[in-house]
Amino acid sequence: MKSKATIKDVAELAGVSIKTVSRVTNQEGSVRKATLDKVNEAIDKLNYQPNTAARNLAGSKSFALGYVYDNPNAYYVLDMQNGILEECRERGYELVIHPCSVANKSIIDELETMVKRSQLAGLIISPPLSEMPEVLTALDKLNIAYIKIISACEVSDDSSPCVYVNDRDAAFEITEHLIEQGHTKIAFLRGDECHRSSHERKLGYLQALEKHGIQPNKSYQIDGSYSFEFGVEGAKELLLNEEKPTAIFSCNDEIAAGALFAVRLNGLDVPSEMAIAGFEDSPFSRQTWPKLTTAAQPTNEIARKAASSLIQYLASQRIRKGEQQNIPHLHFRPKLVKRESTQLLTEV
Repeated sequence: MKSKATIKDVAELAGVSIKTVSRVTNQEGSVRKATLDKVNEAIDKLNYQPNTAARNLAGSKSFALGYVYDNPNAYYVLDMQNGILEECRERGYELVIHPCSVANKSIIDELETMVKRSQLAGLIISPPLSEMPEVLTALDKLNIAYIKIISACEVSDDSSPCVYVNDRDAAFEITEHLIEQGHTKIAFLRGDECHRSSHERKLGYLQALEKHGIQPNKSYQIDGSYSFEFGVEGAKELLLNEEKPTAIFSCNDEIAAGALFAVRLNGLDVPSEMAIAGFEDSPFSRQTWPKLTTAAQPTNEIARKAASSLIQYLASQRIRKGEQQNIPHLHFRPKLVKRESTQLLTEV
């Protein structure tokens, strides 16, 4: 049986030093492109797999990232995990996945223990943890590199690395789409209070109403959680209004699916008697009948870009020996996806 290729085999085939191969596998930017191409070609030909443990020991640097999250949306979490994992595999990094609970009063201690025990090079943090100042302050004190994913329309003065997801403008577009279909009585089912996305999506909804001169109706705005169950109960509450809404914009697809279930259970046809829209383009939006109008949020791509940006930053740190380097901010905007759950009304 042929023995596993070593770093020495790669160096000999590429005609370079072992140190040069090490620089390539550690993704240090100091290698010329011609040399980089030769080494990568040798790596592919020999199917060379760097030993992560050996790399960590030799360079006193970890080649493991952590993904820390607390999110009730299983589809979101799975897409995030898969996106980060795909990027880590391509870059020769390991991934440590650590779920947390924002309700846990000792969450800061939990994170500190996890970071120290796992010897991580950096962290990727998704909402709502990424939007909690106390969590970010604790990570700054630990002196660990991290990139956060947050819902925001505008770039803040915060210099820490960030992936901005423009939920507000996407929510504006969904609401405007409903208005263009002839709706003026548009309800909104909001997600969890602790998620900034809940606030940003509601702001987009309200801004669209204001732009078109529609007075917001307080009884059409219900706060809840990112769950199917809230969608059911929220829609039932909306239907108790003497003047019922003709459209419901839900803060995510899971809520929208619950609202759709409740509306149809009450004998209303969707979309002729009630239009329903969600957000995120999760499998929920395609598994209902009719399929849900929504905003496609590229969660897998967001995750991959966040991991790639963080790894690039870590490589620059190794080259510059701790000199502070900025990770460029990344921006994403969910796109409107029109489906059968909304349509043009002849009468409202």
